[in-house]
Amino acid sequence: MKHTGSLFPLLLVGVLAALTFWLQTISEGPAGDRSGRHRHDPDFIIDSFSVRSFGSAGTLQNTLSATRMLHYPDDDTTTVIAPRVIFHATPPTQLSAEQALVSKDAKQVRLEKNVRLVRGAESGGLPIEASTERLDVVPDLETASTDTPVTITQGRSVVTGSGLIADNKTRQTTLLGPVRGVIHRDAGKTP
Repeated sequence: MKHTGSLFPLLLVGVLAALTFWLQTISEGPAGDRSGRHRHDPDFIIDSFSVRSFGSAGTLQNTLSATRMLHYPDDDTTTVIAPRVIFHATPPTQLSAEQALVSKDAKQVRLEKNVRLVRGAESGGLPIEASTERLDVVPDLETASTDTPVTITQGRSVVTGSGLIADNKTRQTTLLGPVRGVIHRDAGKTP
């Protein structure tokens, strides 16, 4: 009996040593990497910024401004908080959202939460406004698409669809169905 009692402290120390080794192994991450690169923490943060993009002829194409930008090195992505984009065509088009996710190569942007697009009025008409919860944008091509519900308004006219494909350069927009709407026409004007 005395021999069994003296082994208990040794057994307890052995279990504690194994538990300590196991905790150290899982907390270090893959292959003992202590650099932190596998954590999803930003490596840089920029507050209140504005970026302008110019075309090949030197004309201003678009302006992006936002309250904050965070870059994550683990997956090389960027999150932009409260982005506002202006495409400087005639008439100008403005995009806004609560946040945007920018791809590694910055060729694709996903606008999320309260996405709003406003295209300025043409030839005495009314501006066109579109709202959705998510919009995938290719800034260089000035194209956008979504498979989430969209509402488009122009004055008192309202059209809804289950998605959208838009090209800002050609001014063509395709609503995905089912599409419903009410179109109001000003009295005295031909359609």
